[in-house]
Amino acid sequence: MSGIDPRVYRRRSKGPADTELRARMKQLASERRRFGYRRLHILMKREAWDVNWKKLYRLYSW
Repeated sequence: MSGIDPRVYRRRSKGPADTELRARMKQLASERRRFGYRRLHILMKREAWDVNWKKLYRLYSW
């Protein structure tokens, strides 16, 4: 980071992209528009997706 002000520099996320999870969430949310993250969490559990409800909320609200 030579010559870059630390307030301007942004780091890249090292976490997983979760592309499959995001795609499935979008698909379920478009099929059932009135369902919120809580109901989507139940549907994802039924499909054997092991995802924490807090992570699902974070992705859903983003």
